[in-house]
Amino acid sequence: MNWDDLRIIAAVRDEGTYAGASARLRIDETTVGRRLSRIERALGLRLFEAADGVRRPTRSCEAVLAHVEAMAAHAAEIGRVGESLAGPVGRLRIASTNTVAEEVLSPRASDFLRANPGLTLQFLTSSENVKFSRWEADLAIRLRKPDKGDFAISRLGDIKLYYFEPVTTEGEPMLCAYPDELGAIPEMQFLRMKQARARCVTDNVRVIRNLIRAHQAAGVLPEHVCADLLGDRRLRATLLPKRRDVWLLVQNHLKRDAATRVTIDWVRACFQETSRS
Repeated sequence: MNWDDLRIIAAVRDEGTYAGASARLRIDETTVGRRLSRIERALGLRLFEAADGVRRPTRSCEAVLAHVEAMAAHAAEIGRVGESLAGPVGRLRIASTNTVAEEVLSPRASDFLRANPGLTLQFLTSSENVKFSRWEADLAIRLRKPDKGDFAISRLGDIKLYYFEPVTTEGEPMLCAYPDELGAIPEMQFLRMKQARARCVTDNVRVIRNLIRAHQAAGVLPEHVCADLLGDRRLRATLLPKRRDVWLLVQNHLKRDAATRVTIDWVRACFQETSRS
């Protein structure tokens, strides 16, 4: 059903003639009759009876009009959505690693969304980078600076890194490392100096954290996932001299969008709070 056609039914009912409906909707009278005939054919119903020069709705038409009026009410409500929501309106897709979404963004998302009722956030979490060229995300948080791309990039800040090892253990602790494709990150540069064979290899930070928490393994963790471990007396924590840079990528066409600007400011605040905590 075409909404413009359905509006004609209500106009003919209210005005009583094709001419009246034509004047009300500002369309040709012939168009009014043609569209009504099309609806009647589609529904297999007769909508109006002519009596004394007036088009009177049939019983079937009254049933149809009940739905049309409900649709008109919903259309009016849609038009008022922007008036009822304070601040910017939009839906933004944010791509990041699982740990950034879980430990940095989501704990602070409730207050942000409550303060901005017109915004919706969609978190896209993966260890793989989204393809900005295909518009798979609106914003992305990356722990490595991209070499190039058709997007705006800015530095969010840096993340402290800690090397954890058990204070006492039988023999050498099991070393946890990241995959070879992450060999350029500060974590791996530090671990290579240990000259020990990695017994666990993963890009999942939570897996490494769980092994370290068992007091049998050693590895490097970012500050936002290891607050509880820093107070564990059975573990020795060493702050690495190098930090991990964090980068924010934004689709170029969204740089001046109000909803995007508010969200960017919130993401920056999330990382600033993480560094202070």
